[in-house]
Amino acid sequence: MRSSELRPQQEDFDFDLKRALLSVVSVTTQIPEDAMTSEILGTERMGNGVVIRDNIVLTIGYLVTEAETVWLTSGEVTTPGHVLGYDQATGFGLIQALGQLNLPALPLGDSDATKIGDSVVIAGAGGIDHSVAAHIVAKQEFAGYWEYLLEEALFTAPAHPHWGGTALIDADGALLGIGSLQVEHSDEDGDNFDLNMVVPINLLKPILEDILKIGRAARPPRPWLGLYTAEIDDQIVVAGIASEGPSDDTELEVGDIVIGVANQEVHDLASFFKSVWSLGAAGVEVPLDVHRDGNAFEVVIKSADRTKLLKGPMVH
Repeated sequence: MRSSELRPQQEDFDFDLKRALLSVVSVTTQIPEDAMTSEILGTERMGNGVVIRDNIVLTIGYLVTEAETVWLTSGEVTTPGHVLGYDQATGFGLIQALGQLNLPALPLGDSDATKIGDSVVIAGAGGIDHSVAAHIVAKQEFAGYWEYLLEEALFTAPAHPHWGGTALIDADGALLGIGSLQVEHSDEDGDNFDLNMVVPINLLKPILEDILKIGRAARPPRPWLGLYTAEIDDQIVVAGIASEGPSDDTELEVGDIVIGVANQEVHDLASFFKSVWSLGAAGVEVPLDVHRDGNAFEVVIKSADRTKLLKGPMVH
């Protein structure tokens, strides 16, 4: 794990730290080789999850997307699990344990009430030795190249080295969010250090019951283009195209510059995604204004519901 100096200490918290950390389990999944996400995310994935209700585990969605088998481990006990669903917009995934976990559930906290500088614990499966005492260092927008946007993500430091699905726990022992990524940040002196990006728990609250009942949020799915894009010098550059995605059979190429959506200029990933999503639900046609080698042209993409192109949870 990490230096003992980074481990959380019971005397720094008013709640039962050891008991709270029992809620965090290891999540291991196996994904079919022909799954859409296997090329990028792999066929064997490992991370963490946190018990939020009796035998219900919350994790980060990329660990369970298209999973064929799921195993939950606490200490020396391993239990099979079943993917209940995942939400593309937030990135959350839910797992139903198929055996009794007999573990405490972490209560859901209020991520909106957090402040920069708050002391937190980033908890991985395995207790104190696999957890990091950290602070919230930023609350800001996050845009991911895979058509993903959070209006206000939480960022913590120092970073947990095995961040996927970790539990962000506040000073009262409540769950503030789920670890998603490690990102590099430069301070005013030009020094680089790593942060964890955490998906805020308040984004789960309006959709939790939907995912438990129907496996997804009960809202229209966003239009998906199947583009991987990068923001370079205030330009949106096509960095990749998802195989068999909506953009795969268009004339778009890696290196193309997207300058607008439906004749509205875009200069960053956030404005690009918002402009696409504002056109309607999945299935809507999305006209992109594109530059290539000094030439301008339009590409119209028939968007899709990304979830329908993924392998669904196995029925047990």
